[in-house]
Amino acid sequence: MPVWLRRPVRHDPEVLRIRRLLAGRRVHTVCRSAGCPNLTECFGRSTATFLILGDVCTRRCRFCGVRQGRPAAVDPDEPGRVASVVRDLGLRHVVVTSVTRDDLPDGGARQFARTVHAVRRITPDATIETLIPDFLGNPDSLETVLDSGVDVLNHNVETVPRLYPIVRPGADFLRSIRILERAKSVRPDVLTKSGLMAGLGETPDEMAAVFETLAGVRCDALTIGQYLMPAATAYPVREYIQPSRFREYESTAIRRGIPRVLAGPYVRSSYQAETMMKHAMRSGV
Repeated sequence: MPVWLRRPVRHDPEVLRIRRLLAGRRVHTVCRSAGCPNLTECFGRSTATFLILGDVCTRRCRFCGVRQGRPAAVDPDEPGRVASVVRDLGLRHVVVTSVTRDDLPDGGARQFARTVHAVRRITPDATIETLIPDFLGNPDSLETVLDSGVDVLNHNVETVPRLYPIVRPGADFLRSIRILERAKSVRPDVLTKSGLMAGLGETPDEMAAVFETLAGVRCDALTIGQYLMPAATAYPVREYIQPSRFREYESTAIRRGIPRVLAGPYVRSSYQAETMMKHAMRSGV
């Protein structure tokens, strides 16, 4: 691994405290389930991205570290447990994501809405960001989430269209773009956001084309980070992107029309989410 990706091992007592709290409440985070490299940093700042609808995914994306298989039934008590953790951590900005649940008629949209409502009841001043799956393109499911009172609607396109059949079987690039487009059309007051990985074999020109497509549907914010293999059987890293290239991607995406862009080797879709949201709001996006 190149030097710019090496990080010192930290043993932070705050990380241990949050791990125990999450385990005790039976609340999942994508930080742990997907093996996020920012776990120590984020837990050390009392931030986490909550993973609802269990921790087993119905899709088989080759870049993801979340378990794949047959998920359990939807837990009606899960939203309340998430809200209690938000309260006890004193979070000001809450990110809620989920595994993909193609087995559910609504893709899990109602559980997203229940979770947003539960957090609002306990922590009314917190801002809430939902990082949603594609719901198989179901517009009713998308509107269920939008109508729940979220501040940010995040949906990752993940990679360039050419790599979808290899990296994201079961997903569709245009379907994801339409989700972001419809979200902005239905609720223009809700910030829209997406994320891309680099190092999967894409070219700079392909990335620039995705930036233009996202700008064309008025996407408010974009994160770009280095893809890292979550397991030995995952899709291989094709390239470790130099930090200078990430800076180029950031400036190119802004020039193409995306107002707020955060790019870097360890940037992930919910990394510094509160800071990105506040910047976008100050900019009048």
